Amino acid sequence: MKLCFNQATTLENSNLIKDLEYCEKHGYDFIEIRSMDKLPEYLEEHSIEELVTYFQTHHIKPLALNALVFFNNRDEEGYKEIISQFAEMLELGKKIGIKYIVAVPLVTEEKILKEDIKTSCLEVLTELSSLAEPYGIKIALEFVGHPKCTVNTFAQAYEIVEAVNRDNVGLVLDCFHFHAMGSNIEDLKKADSSKIFILHIDDTEDFPIGFLTDEDRLWPGQGAIDLDGILSTLKEIGFSDVVSIELFRPEYYQLEAEETIKKAKETTLNVVSKYFEIGSVGISR
Repeated sequence: MKLCFNQATTLENSNLIKDLEYCEKHGYDFIEIRSMDKLPEYLEEHSIEELVTYFQTHHIKPLALNALVFFNNRDEEGYKEIISQFAEMLELGKKIGIKYIVAVPLVTEEKILKEDIKTSCLEVLTELSSLAEPYGIKIALEFVGHPKCTVNTFAQAYEIVEAVNRDNVGLVLDCFHFHAMGSNIEDLKKADSSKIFILHIDDTEDFPIGFLTDEDRLWPGQGAIDLDGILSTLKEIGFSDVVSIELFRPEYYQLEAEETIKKAKETTLNVVSKYFEIGSVGISR
């Protein structure tokens, strides 16, 4: 399994240049680039060609652009905005060589029937799949473990991906989101591992289902998530691609960026290496 760094982990104490420097130094294989803030910030003073050259001349490679946000159940204007944004991400992604674009479902106060959520997700993901196919880029749907997210459990997200039935549409399995809305490990045991594109590793304080927020995340192995259960199940069903650490902990933003990146790797390896040999099996590129 290959090791990846998600830039949310240093959201407030670093930038893309520093993240790349420290991730390269500490032996990460991949990086998930935040397309909402850290990439635009980088492009204010640097060109996309500079970024391409960096990846061509260093070990670390780009895994994903994170993220296309709130893609489903939008009005006409919002839908057109999503398609336009996705087209731009495809062009950027092709240049720098990403494998995935992460797609995040709508979070809303509005109560929407699950049938209507599924219908919208199917329609939009199918269109995105067709747009992405010529680029060789895949779409990774990330369910969010929060009551106000329209897709908030593994089972719901997996059902949508199965219904789309496209090779370039799969899932992000984030351990925090899996835990936060009580996703069932039995559903994971029945899953086709080829439908899981990215594993996000993290942990959390022990709050009740429905009360957890991203700020409650902890270093892997230091919280209440049954990481052993999730990782052992992933091994059983044949997943061995990439693990990406993603934390939003405010206290961790007070650390030096290099310390955060080093600690993130150490805690991830402590948990994951019980089930997977890190670096022995990589994703196909």
